Amino acid sequence: MSIIDVLSSIVGDAFAAEGLNSALGRVVFSDRPDLAQFQCNGALAAAKAAKKNPREIGAAVAARLEADKRFEKVALAGPGFINLTATDAFLTEEIRAIAGDGRLGGWRNQEPETIVLDYGGPNVAKPLHVGHVRTAVLGESLKRLMRFCGDQVTGDIHLGDWGLPMGQLISEIARERPDLPYFDESFEGPYPEEAPVTLEDLERLYPQASAACKADKARLEEARLATAQLQAGRPGYRALWRHFIDVSHAALAREYGDLGVTFDLWKGESDVDHLIAPMAEELRAKGIVEKSDGAQIIQVARPDDKKETPPLILFKSDGSVLYGTTDLATILDRVRTIAPTRMLYVVDQRQALHFEQVFRAADKAGYFDADRLEHLGFGTINGPDGKPFKTRDGGVLRLRALIDQVRERALERMAEAHIAEGYSEEERTDIANKIGLAALKFGDLSNVRTSDYIFDIDRFVAFEGKTGPYLQYAAVRIKSILRKADEAPNAAAITLAAPAERDLALAMLAFAPAVRSAYEKRQPHILCDFVFNLAQSFSKFYAAHHILSEEDAHLRASRLALAAAAGRQIELTLDLLGVETPERM
Repeated sequence: MSIIDVLSSIVGDAFAAEGLNSALGRVVFSDRPDLAQFQCNGALAAAKAAKKNPREIGAAVAARLEADKRFEKVALAGPGFINLTATDAFLTEEIRAIAGDGRLGGWRNQEPETIVLDYGGPNVAKPLHVGHVRTAVLGESLKRLMRFCGDQVTGDIHLGDWGLPMGQLISEIARERPDLPYFDESFEGPYPEEAPVTLEDLERLYPQASAACKADKARLEEARLATAQLQAGRPGYRALWRHFIDVSHAALAREYGDLGVTFDLWKGESDVDHLIAPMAEELRAKGIVEKSDGAQIIQVARPDDKKETPPLILFKSDGSVLYGTTDLATILDRVRTIAPTRMLYVVDQRQALHFEQVFRAADKAGYFDADRLEHLGFGTINGPDGKPFKTRDGGVLRLRALIDQVRERALERMAEAHIAEGYSEEERTDIANKIGLAALKFGDLSNVRTSDYIFDIDRFVAFEGKTGPYLQYAAVRIKSILRKADEAPNAAAITLAAPAERDLALAMLAFAPAVRSAYEKRQPHILCDFVFNLAQSFSKFYAAHHILSEEDAHLRASRLALAAAAGRQIELTLDLLGVETPERM
């Protein structure tokens, strides 16, 4: 139980003793730490319900709390705010419990869920670029956070591997290399095990084919026919398409791995193709499919909609399927194979209407409740001009180039700050890679998920301010202290007495509420705010007090244990954000 829960129980009992709802006693960290450590605003809500003066209620509750030995001070402020300051003895007891806990006081969901987390969403045959960063980094962090809180989470990349782009590639290769056996309908196999195309070939062919189809209707018709034949099961096309998947999978796994992002499932749209026909038949039998201008649709509008919600198109007039069809079939597949209690989609905020249509259709079909399907939309990464981030020549920056860029800038900053001097080239490169990725990830995650943000590599890679490298440095500094100590930290030795010790303890006690809030709101930036405040509190503590050079053995042991717990909490929080900390810098 966190200190907030403990204090809320104490204050809740005081409200109950006054004949009021104990839930009104909810305590939070004070927004005026210069006045108090904690506060309760329940008197205002109680006054409205009881039709009494809030200060009168607040005074009555405060009077009861003054007798509690765990409070150093209880004061009434404003219209009825109850300000609370805990005793050092009580805070010491709470911080010892955190320091001795393997989870460091981290909140745990008492009703854990089975969750499918859909993030990534790259297309086969296309390289990852800066636009893929947010879904990958956010998804990885949320996966780690939810697992830490006790949920069983399956991360699914959900590849785009089954639409017109596949037909465009097939038809383009057929024009360049018609002699390949994949295009000979009389060929009986077996088809070559080695792919006839490399990743570089695919990266060249895809935009080439796309441009040709836009310029020439005949080329577009060729691609559509190839797509239809692929989806109908033409052996040669299926074999060639399989090569596309294998080549792309290897490249994607490598690039996501460089970013520190992993997936449990590598399923794509094609994996649910076999479900679409029987699903459509079932939906028609339920009477929820209508015909409209030759297309087959599911009406998802509701009487209370404030704006028009278009129907979900199940089949176009030519019989082809759209993303909505495969997304609906994917929900059905996940229900049957994983049986989740909730499904979360980390996808660009601009896809909000699409997911609203799909979720409502799934609910209407009886596949899954719409309120357990969540679209966790996010804003865009913008350049200094406020527009989606581009390279200097106006192109889309590839992820590999972005990672190289932040690593090189990290090496420059390390040299400027005289960090890792005298280390081997291998270790310096490893540290630079960790710093660069920390800069990139923390720079993204520290922003509210739903907001756009400006990509500023110079600010992100700085070793001062609210950045990933600053937090890594704080954790490494604590590791260095612990390596130099001649004793193991002992949580039982912690005793709070000085202001900087008390402030550091309070910062650490905010971990559980921060974890819970980040989890419930699906907002990793809350953890970023928490860990930055913790690092700043440690810095002030470190500046105010000796640790290793402290002559008083009891003070030394206390401060060493406090520093160790703070370091572990910083490192744990960074890990939840997907940021790795070097052993030294």
